Amino acid sequence: MSQTDSVGKALGRVVLYIIITVIILAIVQWAFTSGVEILAEALNYKGFLALKEYSVYVYIIVLFILGWMIVNAVASMFYAMMTPKYGASTGAAVRSLIRILGLGALIAGIAGGVAGGAAGVALGGFIGLVVGFATQQVLGQAIAGLFILLARPFKINDVVDVAGESEVTVKDISTLFAIVERKDGLTVLVPSTMIIGQKIVIRKRAEK
Repeated sequence: MSQTDSVGKALGRVVLYIIITVIILAIVQWAFTSGVEILAEALNYKGFLALKEYSVYVYIIVLFILGWMIVNAVASMFYAMMTPKYGASTGAAVRSLIRILGLGALIAGIAGGVAGGAAGVALGGFIGLVVGFATQQVLGQAIAGLFILLARPFKINDVVDVAGESEVTVKDISTLFAIVERKDGLTVLVPSTMIIGQKIVIRKRAEK
């Protein structure tokens, strides 16, 4: 499958999920307003009107599930766009980063929307801050790893000095860590944040 086909398929999935979300939310809204009233009148039982009190929980569940599907679809679209040019590792890094940011935004948005008004804005902002602080280290490391994957200061099988490790062989480069091997055979996981901003000595380039 070509890059254009992959991106087009991922974009089509994003649009499809958005349309499905709109339709399902419209159905849920109708069910908990007019639908409940019609059912209560048809069965002559006003107790069904109490179901309206549970509508907010249904909205939260529906929004979270469908919102997560949209976030995943957007992440997959970026993966399809980045992989041909920058490789699978970079594409996977971007995809993971979008998922993390999307999940935080989704939680904050749902919390703010449920509360509504000024209280909703304040609650959404607060939830966003909590998620931001909770994922600060992971996000910082993921972003640092993404820069490394894009800039490519070293490649797999290069022999380098990095983050205090001397003459190590690069075995893998992921979003959070660069995996290197020492001369004594020990494997070291170097956090991406320790690599960014520090001197890197490339002793030997890998043979192509």
